[in-house]
Amino acid sequence: MSMRKSITPSGKETFFEADELIVSKTDLRGIITYANDVFYKTAGYTEKELWGQPHNIIRHPNMPRCIFKLLWDTVQDQKEIFAYVLNLAKNGDHYWVFAHVTPSYDTQGKHVGYHSSRRVPYPDALEKVVPLYKTLLAEESKYNFTDEGMTASTKILTDTLSNADMDYSQFVFSLSRETCLDASLN
Repeated sequence: MSMRKSITPSGKETFFEADELIVSKTDLRGIITYANDVFYKTAGYTEKELWGQPHNIIRHPNMPRCIFKLLWDTVQDQKEIFAYVLNLAKNGDHYWVFAHVTPSYDTQGKHVGYHSSRRVPYPDALEKVVPLYKTLLAEESKYNFTDEGMTASTKILTDTLSNADMDYSQFVFSLSRETCLDASLN
């Protein structure tokens, strides 16, 4: 049974340490089957509160739906994806993650769920991600129906990436690479 309730964003950002990883596993429907202590601490939930809940319990309302659709479609096709994601803690605080989501398999090779490792995002990357996500979210909010808004924002995303001659993964890695290169020069 989902305990998802409306949480009002506080506008306050919370952080986890650069040497920490947030880890979770879900079944094929996105129901949490495992989370590590860093997840509990950062999201502000106990193990009992998270276990068996939909992973979208931490979905921030300012995160574009088209990004989640892209993420979900990719992992359902049994492919990995890297993404910048804004999450919502139980107390309303928000936190950014650089997520790596992969399909999980049992010992017989059967697809049984998903595994996600999240690390502290590159700050320089967020300087480029946040404006894009705001544009996508603004487009989604123009429509009365969620599907229409998501379709419109997906078009903006694909057009933007196409104009830059890249897909979302290339976009994400171009931000990471630029940041790594910038850091190595200092």
